[in-house]
Amino acid sequence: MTGARLFLSLGVLFLLAAKASAQIDVALQMARKTFVAGEQISVSVSITNHSGQDLVFQGNDRAGWIDFTVTSSRGVPMTPLGRPAFGAVKIPLGQTMTRTIDLSSLYPLQSMGNYSVYGVVRLPGQTTDGFISNRLLFNVNNALPYWTQKVGVPGKAGQSREYRVLNFTGGQKNTLYSQVVDLRTGTPLQTHSLGEVLMFRKPSVTLDKNQIMHVLYLVGPTVWAHTRVGPDGSLLGRELHKRGAGPDPQLITTPQGVVQVVNGIAYDPRAEAEARGRVRKASDRPAFIFQ
Repeated sequence: MTGARLFLSLGVLFLLAAKASAQIDVALQMARKTFVAGEQISVSVSITNHSGQDLVFQGNDRAGWIDFTVTSSRGVPMTPLGRPAFGAVKIPLGQTMTRTIDLSSLYPLQSMGNYSVYGVVRLPGQTTDGFISNRLLFNVNNALPYWTQKVGVPGKAGQSREYRVLNFTGGQKNTLYSQVVDLRTGTPLQTHSLGEVLMFRKPSVTLDKNQIMHVLYLVGPTVWAHTRVGPDGSLLGRELHKRGAGPDPQLITTPQGVVQVVNGIAYDPRAEAEARGRVRKASDRPAFIFQ
């Protein structure tokens, strides 16, 4: 092959590759980069269709239409827990589809360390090549136990759990986490961030008659959060309370085994903001003309 033909062939290949790479844009995003071992590690993948036509993404027996590669701090790709099944999706021309994936359900990310992740999206018919996203870095840390309690599961003889309230310090902020562990397997069922906490007022934790965990903790100078967690680790509710004229809000347990918040006033920041918006400023009042 002459030099001119070789140059022309390479130019054609370059143009074809450039055209293909412009067909699909794949982008990953994370709301935060630090996680506590056991909690969901959510990553959002956005796919934009620039192919010139509507596209239907669907895997086959050999490969899925989207894959993620997670690498440890040692540069070793991690083995997935199983083959994930992502259903078929259609992305119209010029549209963007965004989905949120829990990486902790796809890869064993229980150990402390630094990790990276990128995604690969394949067009129909592709099995190995694909469109590669940006690479994100994140890290997994352990949190210190603030409170623990082992309990039996109501209505399920022989099953037991351990409730944990964890305190994680990242930078200058403290964050509380709830975690429920299956004592038979030793694995966390669910781990959830309860939000930032001001630790100059120690959080209060107790269980009610249904073995539901109640956590009361300070989230602002005068605002407390009351969060409830079930034996399966799920979050059952969260309410805010403001301090009244007396002592700080606190948890009490009635003789019937019901846990309540006393010394607090129910607080809804959205309702308060709406009420402030309805109060007209003096400058908004109509002018009066005296004659």
